[in-house]
Amino acid sequence: MTWTTQRRSKFGTLATITAGDGPLVVLIHGVGLRAEAWGAQIAALSQNCRVIAVDMPGHGHSASLIGAPDLADFTDSIVGVLDETAIVLGHSFGAMIALDLAVRHSNKVKGLIALNAIYRRNDVAKLAVKDRADSLDGRTVADPTATLKRWFGDDAGLAKDACEQWLLNVDPVGYRTAYNIFAKEDGPSLDALVGLKCPALFVTGDLEPNSTPDMSRNMAGLVENGRAEILKNAAHMLPMTHALQLNGLLATFVSGVAK
Repeated sequence: MTWTTQRRSKFGTLATITAGDGPLVVLIHGVGLRAEAWGAQIAALSQNCRVIAVDMPGHGHSASLIGAPDLADFTDSIVGVLDETAIVLGHSFGAMIALDLAVRHSNKVKGLIALNAIYRRNDVAKLAVKDRADSLDGRTVADPTATLKRWFGDDAGLAKDACEQWLLNVDPVGYRTAYNIFAKEDGPSLDALVGLKCPALFVTGDLEPNSTPDMSRNMAGLVENGRAEILKNAAHMLPMTHALQLNGLLATFVSGVAK
């Protein structure tokens, strides 16, 4: 499929793509991307749900947050989109936000799906992500070559081309702000996961070196109603590269939670 620009709606300061009717599903993308990254999921889920895919602050058509925001500020900027209890789906940094939202605003979240979420990076991974964050100056657009290599390896295709264009056009301030928070955070606390009561699905790829399968399994094992799914031959960008398999998992989860 192609990931063409779609029309936006506004929820406060956030720009969103909205589609469909039914139970609310909110989609939160990762650093450097935009709502169109969920194109395959918007098309599939909107057949039975009301889908709201946000441009996170400082990305797409959403304004940056003022000052020196933290993870809670990003999370709280999205709470207003949840005008009813929702199933929240996040990818990468978006998964970090979705988890924080489910923990701190549990009355608004009836189901959580965390894709390629990080949890307790090892020392090598911590240093690597810190070095990447420190290299961003907030003025110039970062060279996306290394990022695309991590996400797609040597594979070429429309998904990689779309991500390259989004990374080349992202606001450098918004990108740096989000990436610094992503680098500083290390996943939800033990108490947060143990206390999470809504159904939670953790999904990553078996070829993912950063948001590893063990991370998803460990988080799922701590949540009372948690489950992990590891997609074969998939890495970081599975919403785009493995949409068919992922959408099947999402449909089953959403239908179970939305009853």
